[in-house]
Amino acid sequence: MLSYVIVGSGYRAEYFGRVAQTWPELFRALFLCRSEEKAAKLKRNTGVDAVLTAEEAEAFRPDFIVVAVDRGHVADVAEEWLLRGWPVVTETPVGDTEEKLERLQRLAEGGAKIVCCEQYHRQPLLAAGLEAVAQGLIGEPQTAYISLVHDYHAASLIRRALMTGQERYTLRGARRSGPAVETDSRYGAILDGRRTGEARDQVLVTFESGKTAIYDFSPLQYRSYIRTRHFTVRGETGEWSDTTLYGLDAENRPWRRALMPEIPEKYRCLDTQYLRDLRKAWRPELFLDTLQDEYAIATILLDMAEYLQGGPSPYPLWEAVEDARFWLRLEQAVGAR
Repeated sequence: MLSYVIVGSGYRAEYFGRVAQTWPELFRALFLCRSEEKAAKLKRNTGVDAVLTAEEAEAFRPDFIVVAVDRGHVADVAEEWLLRGWPVVTETPVGDTEEKLERLQRLAEGGAKIVCCEQYHRQPLLAAGLEAVAQGLIGEPQTAYISLVHDYHAASLIRRALMTGQERYTLRGARRSGPAVETDSRYGAILDGRRTGEARDQVLVTFESGKTAIYDFSPLQYRSYIRTRHFTVRGETGEWSDTTLYGLDAENRPWRRALMPEIPEKYRCLDTQYLRDLRKAWRPELFLDTLQDEYAIATILLDMAEYLQGGPSPYPLWEAVEDARFWLRLEQAVGAR
């Protein structure tokens, strides 16, 4: 069983608490927060206990520390716990300035163990699509269109889908704004017709190999009944579009098949009835919800056991740094910085 302390008390921090409650045979968790009020809220929302001091957290004898604070403080809090001698799993992004990213890289080069919990490529549907691309089912991937997730998350998916690794790239784009009706939120549907400003970033990413991606995203897409989310990857002999694969057989006859979000054998211990029901169903649009997110996060935490014994990182720091740098450069490209 893996034990971890969750530093933070916000919406994202609660994900890590729910993971421990969903799979109590695999994980044991404790929150570290700043007030009795927040401790009570976390206990109420997740069922996981909370403490108020670092000394109490260390007495829990965790295997690693999860840093799930706001993104402006992730790197600083991670550094604090790394210097205390603990392995760290951070929320995304791993840092919000170049200086912070360089500090974490120096710590990693000195032997500190740090993993970023970038989970989208581990969601069952996206993992199935990325595996199909890696197997060559659409030929060499050339272009991608992503209107699915924001900033550093998109960077991670683009890099995997186009298999560009650490290739250099250029960004050119703009941020456009206009009115839109709000229809959904974290707390339920919105039915009063209220309007909000919809800021949408549209950016062309060009890699040194000639491969390209179009990033087209507005935060409204995360929770809306009138804004959909899409991911398309085009190769020489086929295409992955949302939940469908298109390709050619050995005689150049076209085929089409639905993506099946299978759970790898390694992670079958994380299977749930919800995930089994998901694998039985098919829908044309991408549907990425909280329960799939929690499963993806759990796979990273599960892989920490191997990493702590000297195995591969669940998400190498260089990838997390590349993701964060993409976000910083994207902000510049659209004039936000």
